[in-house]
Amino acid sequence: MVKFLPLKQAVAENLNDGDSVAFEGFTHLIPTAAAHEAIRQGFRDLTLIRMTPDLIYDQMIGMGMAKKIIFSYVGNPGVGLLRRARDSIENGFPRAIEVEEHSHAGMANAYEAGAAGLPCAVFRGYRGAGLATVNPNIKSVTCPFTGEVLAAVPSIRPDVTFIHAQKADRKGNVLVEGIIGIQKEAVLAARRAVVTVEEVVDNFDDLHPNLTVLPRWTIAAISVVPGGSHPSYAHGYYARDNAAYLEWDEIAADRDKFQAWMQANVIEKSADDFAGRVEHLRKAA
Repeated sequence: MVKFLPLKQAVAENLNDGDSVAFEGFTHLIPTAAAHEAIRQGFRDLTLIRMTPDLIYDQMIGMGMAKKIIFSYVGNPGVGLLRRARDSIENGFPRAIEVEEHSHAGMANAYEAGAAGLPCAVFRGYRGAGLATVNPNIKSVTCPFTGEVLAAVPSIRPDVTFIHAQKADRKGNVLVEGIIGIQKEAVLAARRAVVTVEEVVDNFDDLHPNLTVLPRWTIAAISVVPGGSHPSYAHGYYARDNAAYLEWDEIAADRDKFQAWMQANVIEKSADDFAGRVEHLRKAA
């Protein structure tokens, strides 16, 4: 049964050292507050899964939390590199990590297979690409009906998925609006799911029936964290903080500057701090 919990408690009860974990969000509704809480609690040896690792995975990798990343694009959107991830991959600092790279289609199909309880995903993909030569989890299978050779990858079944959404109702159902990415499938594929939301409302009776609603039985915990996806955006609530992405490139380029920024802006802060970060962005939403 879903529980409404403070974020600190929700993370502590659902994430463990050594877990495979997805903090999903496709440019939109990135669960930054949840990632920062995981950093504050100091989890180790995580397998970080995400279609588009950006700032939060750069931060978690830079803090030595990851032993492996499973991804389909790694970068600072609109800016360039993830410098802490690159330092880890190329130089083993602060620790070496294993990488498993896929295409977006491969990751999306793997999440869908996990949500369906299937052992693998079969699809048309990776043709003309070299990823299969460096990723042993990309296989090929022959269709027993047509003889067509198709790609196959293991399904993704995280121990826990974290997402951010606009609203939860008082029963624990969650509403996601705007660009959804793979959040729905990531929740349904996970053994446990934690959702941070902008607000709690009585019900969704006045909303369009075709909006994405995650039913309460798919979620372990909900935490109310206004502004919890900053510096990404929350459709209808606040705009993307483009300046923060540009600033991150300079911060992450230097190991000492990175550590100082993390101490001041993550370790010494709390989820309550997020609401104040987005006030200047709300008018632009």
